Amino acid sequence: MPNNTSSKSKKPAIPRPSASVILVSPRNEILLLHRVQTSSSFPSAHVFPGGNLSSQDGDLPSIDDPKRHDDAPCYRRGALRELFEESGILLAKEGSSSRMLAVSETARQHGRRAIHQQEVTFEQWLKSQHAAAEPDTESLIPFTHWITPINSPKRYTTQMYLYMLPFPQELDRQLLGDVLVEGQQEAVQTPTDDGGIEVTEARFLPASEWLRMARSEEAILFPPQFLLLHLISQFLDRDPRPVESVEELKKRRTELVEFVHSGNPPWTHKFISPKMLKMSQDGRSVLALDDPGPELKGSDKKGDADLVIVVRFQREGMQKGGSPREVDVVSRSDVFRETKI
Repeated sequence: MPNNTSSKSKKPAIPRPSASVILVSPRNEILLLHRVQTSSSFPSAHVFPGGNLSSQDGDLPSIDDPKRHDDAPCYRRGALRELFEESGILLAKEGSSSRMLAVSETARQHGRRAIHQQEVTFEQWLKSQHAAAEPDTESLIPFTHWITPINSPKRYTTQMYLYMLPFPQELDRQLLGDVLVEGQQEAVQTPTDDGGIEVTEARFLPASEWLRMARSEEAILFPPQFLLLHLISQFLDRDPRPVESVEELKKRRTELVEFVHSGNPPWTHKFISPKMLKMSQDGRSVLALDDPGPELKGSDKKGDADLVIVVRFQREGMQKGGSPREVDVVSRSDVFRETKI
């Protein structure tokens, strides 16, 4: 007879709080990091900078409190700390001043290593650079919150943020050059890997180029990254022709921010836990995005009911769960129309 005890489903893993930054460059390109092949999470994938929160980021509500998943100062501080550790890009201000904190590349590289090795906290290191320095948390724009599905052995509750790097001062109508002016160093920090600890490469590319690379299997993008890049590309890369003015770059950013604050709920407050909906005619999984996950069941949190992600998960080596291939974003209505044809 079957063992009923062993056949019972295990309780889903408790999702670990984490945060990521979708960093927009002065050229309206997006920063992605190429994770090492041996990474315990998303090996070999291209991801937004981010990671798990730590005690230095601040406290969160208890595990069973739905507010644990809400945007909060600890998520924001953790996002900027992880961005610094993983890419070397520092987003901090000189206290109440609107001036961004400018730190030499040598000092930044030393600081990120010391923070990663827990020799010093992010806050302590910032204060050593400027007594009133604070992470620029106010400039982060929430852009969806993702909770890993319950069938995954490792689960995360991840707050995504947009951050727009400022434009350097421009002469005439020429597009961003390489010459800096005083007070604009913060706009052109160059991302670097972390020496191969977690990241092998860090670079900015247009959102549309990252999507092209994923479709041609030159890069691995998991559903959250693919969806958000898909949405961003409709605004920042809506015209394939080269952008001729900073005014146009600013206009596209404004339209993107307006979109992020639109919808019901707005994209700033969408909570998404991808859920298997059906199989498409070509054998790919169709993931619904309207479920906020079991931790938020009974709350007023909602995901997106209009779009779905279509993906084929391909197992590679010893990796559990498989890597996403043939990823696309389509309307939910089109998926069901396909069934009727």
